Amino acid sequence: MLLLEGAEIYGLGSWADIADHIGGFRNKDEVRDHYLKVYVDSPRFPLPKRCSPHDTELANQISREDFQAKKKRRIESRKHAQQSAPALQPKTKPTASVPSCHEIQGYMPGRLEFETEYANEAEEAVQLMQFDPGDGLNPRTGELEPEMELKLTVMDIYNCRLTQRVDRKKVVFEHILLEYRENIKTEKKRTKEERDLVNRAKPFARMVNHDDFENFTQGLVDEFNLRQAITQLQEWRSLRIGDLRSGEKYEHEKSQRVQRAIPMGSMDRERLATSQRNKAAQQIEPPSGAASLVAPELPIRSAASPNGTNGMVNGDYKEHRAPNGQANGGGIVVANGSGPLTRHKANPQPISGVATLSLSQENAPDFHLLTPEEAKLCEVVRLQPKPYLMIKEQILKEALKGNGTLKKKQAKEICRLDSQKGGRIFEFFINSGWLGKA
Repeated sequence: MLLLEGAEIYGLGSWADIADHIGGFRNKDEVRDHYLKVYVDSPRFPLPKRCSPHDTELANQISREDFQAKKKRRIESRKHAQQSAPALQPKTKPTASVPSCHEIQGYMPGRLEFETEYANEAEEAVQLMQFDPGDGLNPRTGELEPEMELKLTVMDIYNCRLTQRVDRKKVVFEHILLEYRENIKTEKKRTKEERDLVNRAKPFARMVNHDDFENFTQGLVDEFNLRQAITQLQEWRSLRIGDLRSGEKYEHEKSQRVQRAIPMGSMDRERLATSQRNKAAQQIEPPSGAASLVAPELPIRSAASPNGTNGMVNGDYKEHRAPNGQANGGGIVVANGSGPLTRHKANPQPISGVATLSLSQENAPDFHLLTPEEAKLCEVVRLQPKPYLMIKEQILKEALKGNGTLKKKQAKEICRLDSQKGGRIFEFFINSGWLGKA
């Protein structure tokens, strides 16, 4: 009876208030489950199973003494649990779901609504509109009157605005935009260029879910960092810098030269000191992802080999380079136990019956882009550097689709050359460590 009385006072669904009304240390889950079991799941719905006053099955099933003893044990156990429970933390925020009581100003989480919604004035167009039974139909023709058609058009516009409002709120909830503290922490870990790139991609968030959008933006950031790293490496190569550690030293010295180039006369020093005192502390820019791609300590990268150790020395990928910045022989570095690093050079052998071609910087465009071994390969297969570089690009792209491996037949089809020449190019790539046999 107390359950029904509490439901009448507080309304169905307010199980915590109904549990307090019943007393006896009942919690809201017990009250809800009891209501669903006795009334909703009853074979005599909406009445309980034992609704007849002459039904004494429950009284005969459990005696009153057993019932009172169970009730006493339950109350004592829950009293003891309340006394031994840790002290509750003081409430730091009001419980009312109003815009001024929450972290997001203007958002009411209890209602899942904002103080100012999208198309906030949409209700003004329909607030005074009335629809009475029988209105809008012409009694003679049975058709809608123009006034009713206008009302229905206004209602369609209103429903479209409500749909747009729901779609925008759905984007906010699905992409966790209300967790602004976590979002700010994530933004601070990115550089200014990465933040601008992600902000330009945010309009696409309405078309995909949260996980797909995160993967999409992470791919954009990774591509941006790779392009920056490639540009950095190309600049170092043009300056004849042959290894990553020398490149890091060059960048450090370059920044020092820029600092020394700033004029520091007596007046300049005073102006600089004054500006430094008046200027607020600038936010430290986080390291970019491109910097980790050109750092001397590169992450682990396994080469395609049966034992998986090619190019790996104690977890680091190391490569010997010639003083002019070109790779020594285009081969791969192999660690033989604890001994020194050795490089297996890819030395292309001449093809019987095919005369070699003499190439040089003067008679072969893009000859400077080849390593000495690649130049020798082009002479053996009688191929100019430019088409060779195109073939190399296509073979490596195709190999990336197969996790770095490729079949000899596929390579010959890409080359579109004589069978022996295509096979010689494929063997050269295998010996250089650029491909793995599929």
